[in-house]
Amino acid sequence: MHSFLIALFLLIVLSLFSPALQAALRAFFERRPTAVFAAPAALTVLFAAVLAASGGWSTPFVLLAAAYTFLPTALVYARKPGLDFAAILLLWLPIEFAAGRQLLPRAAWGLANLTARGTAMTLALVLFLLFRNLPSMKYNLPRKWSDLLYPAIGFAAVTPPLIALGLWFGYMGPFLGFGRFRAGAFGLLLLKTALGVALPEELLFRALIQNWLMQRFGFTNRTLALAALIFGASHLDNPPGPLPNWRYMILATIAGIVFGKVFWKSSTICSSAGLHALVNSVRHTFFG
Repeated sequence: MHSFLIALFLLIVLSLFSPALQAALRAFFERRPTAVFAAPAALTVLFAAVLAASGGWSTPFVLLAAAYTFLPTALVYARKPGLDFAAILLLWLPIEFAAGRQLLPRAAWGLANLTARGTAMTLALVLFLLFRNLPSMKYNLPRKWSDLLYPAIGFAAVTPPLIALGLWFGYMGPFLGFGRFRAGAFGLLLLKTALGVALPEELLFRALIQNWLMQRFGFTNRTLALAALIFGASHLDNPPGPLPNWRYMILATIAGIVFGKVFWKSSTICSSAGLHALVNSVRHTFFG
């Protein structure tokens, strides 16, 4: 079941990089806007199937999953820009705080959490990329050489302060040298980090939150800093270290400024997602 869910969500997320598929689905929703409610219905059924298969059935959790999928869909269906941010928060915050975990046996939580995270990304794409066609989400593959250049510049800019502060804060251990580096292992880690962490977070924090803020308040460095601060604050409840984790928040905010700038300047979400994945992979490969 675990492998099936990963394959299913990857198929959805990666296939939507196709401009032709995006155009076809947008046209479909324009003709039949109420069809957007098929997405939360299908995802709720998926939640129920996962719980049944894992032996961790919980009617309250299934009802919570239905609310989680249908409420943001209803807000976006209203087509009022002021409600979009509320819908984004409804997609993010229940995942951030592991809503409903207490309703499930421990053995069932792993699959339920994986389903929830895949659902969040799938629903975000259906609602904002396809149904609302939110401008400047940049959910497409790289289109020009600068989409590779900006992440390289960003990496050179963000790595020194993150390393210096990370070591000073005691957030990470000392440099381990290059002896443990293996190109194949690093490449696999980079790919897993890009698909499992970087792309979902860049979709939420850059393509949705930062983009929405800039559409509403202007494409300025002040708005960029606000989006980065929100990204940083999302790491307050993350280990390693005592909670609230202010050290992690400071580091994530600095990273968020650079990730956000790369997203802003590039033509694709892949640029900031690639930088995000590279920074995380370097930290886990070369530092204790």
